[in-house]
Amino acid sequence: MRILLWHVHGAWTTAFVHGDHDYTVPVVPDRGPDGIGRARTYAWPDAVRELPPEGLRDEDFDLIVLQRPHELELAEAWLGRRPGRDLPAVYVEHNAPQGRIAEMRHPMADRDDLLLVHVTHFNALFWDAGATPTRVIEHGIPDPGPRYSGELARAAVVINEARRRGRVTGTDLLEPLGRAAPLDLFGIGAGALGGIEDLPHAELHDQMARRRVYLHPIRWTSLGLSLIEAMQLGMPVVALGTTEAHEAVPPAAGVVSNRLDVLQAALRRLVADADEARARGAAARAAALARYGLGRFLADWDGLLEAWTGSGRRAVAA
Repeated sequence: MRILLWHVHGAWTTAFVHGDHDYTVPVVPDRGPDGIGRARTYAWPDAVRELPPEGLRDEDFDLIVLQRPHELELAEAWLGRRPGRDLPAVYVEHNAPQGRIAEMRHPMADRDDLLLVHVTHFNALFWDAGATPTRVIEHGIPDPGPRYSGELARAAVVINEARRRGRVTGTDLLEPLGRAAPLDLFGIGAGALGGIEDLPHAELHDQMARRRVYLHPIRWTSLGLSLIEAMQLGMPVVALGTTEAHEAVPPAAGVVSNRLDVLQAALRRLVADADEARARGAAARAAALARYGLGRFLADWDGLLEAWTGSGRRAVAA
């Protein structure tokens, strides 16, 4: 199948393009948000192509994967075809909804010409999609391998744009939680808060795995792929019990709570007790491989795409 999608979320796209299809991503001269092109810090298969907007119109795509509302207009302008009408379309919603709960209406609500796919059951529950057919395909990632050493008695935190996103990502919680254990912040924009940014993905994994524990202070986003990556690395987890975190982290893998005192105590204990940390990290890795493995993720997508682009479309929409 020939699939067009924008490179929006690096980690999710990395998993998606590992499937057995032909993938094309748009590229613009400045590699801005509407044309990032191929990843430069993630490992992508060589077969993933990048094409400028003017090179897309004559391409014969079987499916377009949309991830932002304005991509509908971009696709029509660049392809000369309307997603959902002239070309089968799937819209992947990566984010948890924002605003008052009665107003959490999805921008693709009440459409019968595309399929809305959520990445967590929490998101599917909270977004109001109206009559639009919806499905959930949970995350899956390439296995980074059991790299955990835990040699540094510190906690790793990964937050992109931590200062801008503030309370959403629990950036304000780093100070009180940092009183329980030393924290190392990684991610885009982390340098502004004294953290470490712009590491290649593989090097980020190496650095995370040297820390004794992974801290996930996220209040309100989809299940962060960095959490799943930490677990597959073999790291024990201390996490806020919000959105989908309680589903992803079993009790044996760490501590999930919305009480700061419980999270602080867990950080102190795991940083101090390397044996417990290693045992919980092993449990975390086993759980994450079982639920968020790349094979399951790609198989789920293959089944869905085959049905949506073929004779099974009505059944998928039902």
